[in-house]
Amino acid sequence: MNIYFGLGSNLGDRLKNLNDAVEKIKSLGKITNVSGIYETKAWGGVVQPDFLNACVKVETEKFIAPLEILRAVKNFEVELGREESVRWGPRKIDSDILLIDDVIYKSPELNIPHVSLPERLFVLVPLKDILPPTWRHPGNKKTLQEMIEALPPEDVIQKL
Repeated sequence: MNIYFGLGSNLGDRLKNLNDAVEKIKSLGKITNVSGIYETKAWGGVVQPDFLNACVKVETEKFIAPLEILRAVKNFEVELGREESVRWGPRKIDSDILLIDDVIYKSPELNIPHVSLPERLFVLVPLKDILPPTWRHPGNKKTLQEMIEALPPEDVIQKL
């Protein structure tokens, strides 16, 4: 089972926050790929500091139910100091489940693939680092490049 996560941080030591999230995610399985780190403008209309974003691929031999993964990720965020604020507001860490293999899963709490995946350059660009160029979204059947080209350009700067 392959699980792809999007990570973001725009409060405190952003790089440390991303690294701490990766360490927590390791409890779900083996991390087999990590994207570059990208600095991006905040998304969603709330004025706030820029984000560092990255994507991570985790492989696990055992099946983990999507809602169980969600509960684990939300617990990781709390353990790492995330506090509730306005929707799309500033946060120490944000962890989203982007994909689980080519599964399409819908529930009131969770949609896989992530419902906003095709709209977010800050996720699509790092995902390009860890998914093959032939990968297609299980819902809309578009490649990452096709989804990227459909969006207005933004400043996405890879950090080392």
